[in-house]
Amino acid sequence: MADKNRILITGGAGFIGSHLSELLLAKGKKVTVIDDLSTGSKDNMVHLLENDNFTFVEGTILDEITMKKLIENADEIYHLAAAVGVKYVLDNPIKSIHINSRGTEIILELASIDKKKVLIASSSEVYGKNPSSVFPETADSILGATKISRWSYACAKALDEFLSFAYHQEKGMPVIVVRFFNTVGPRQSDRYGMVIPRFISQSLHNLPLTVYGDGQQTRSFTYVGDVVEGVVALMSHPDAIGNVFNIGNPHGITIESLAQKIKEKTNSNSEIVRIPYNQAYGEGFEDMRHRVPDITKIHSLVNFTPKVSLDEILERTIEFVEGKEKNV
Repeated sequence: MADKNRILITGGAGFIGSHLSELLLAKGKKVTVIDDLSTGSKDNMVHLLENDNFTFVEGTILDEITMKKLIENADEIYHLAAAVGVKYVLDNPIKSIHINSRGTEIILELASIDKKKVLIASSSEVYGKNPSSVFPETADSILGATKISRWSYACAKALDEFLSFAYHQEKGMPVIVVRFFNTVGPRQSDRYGMVIPRFISQSLHNLPLTVYGDGQQTRSFTYVGDVVEGVVALMSHPDAIGNVFNIGNPHGITIESLAQKIKEKTNSNSEIVRIPYNQAYGEGFEDMRHRVPDITKIHSLVNFTPKVSLDEILERTIEFVEGKEKNV
């Protein structure tokens, strides 16, 4: 009889993956993580490595031999591995497209052999430049021209979703798709353009807070602990199979207001400086004006509601960054 506690997390050395590992281990699961450490870090898992129920495999999801073994030995798979962050995707377009599309295809191909349950991490990016202010799962994807590499990530994630639902329809695979909206908190890196850790780092060093565009674009931010509880609840609910869910915070804030809030919480002397998009990311860059989720669907199914406020998120993350810098 298979041990129903065996969980595989791809990209588990990343920010979200490491928090998900913690939660599953606390629930008594046996967790195996595979990560190539291109954007993840061993530092995120150092406190987990001595746990007998935790196994780390350094490798790529593109290695089909390794993935076949790992999936055969798992009961459920959380597929988080992806090229992440606008800056990383723009700097590594070929690698990003390959990992985000072929990587997911490999996971689905191998998991379909024994119909293993898979949760696919998608993104709010699939809505593209849809001008709506709030996005239900049924909202249209409106992507820019293919010459603008900004949209390659959104396109690859949309393809992941199409593939997932095709495997569910044709092969009866138990697949769940989750669209993440700006998950934040301790351990998130500022290396790939993530806005909250970038603003915090700039504020703590009294450097200019660089707001891209006019700063009036709205985003919503959800604490990573709330997010991983939500995805575990979805994985446990039979009615989630074959469906797509937004997961995020339904309350938005302008990026300029976010910068001001972080400046105040760090008692920083930093100046808030607006940087044109073409200066930050190159000519032809396009962004979306609003990105706030409608979470009615996930709330109705598993009673998901973010518990940690933005102020508390910022305070916890600032404390984490300050502690990390003191130990360097």
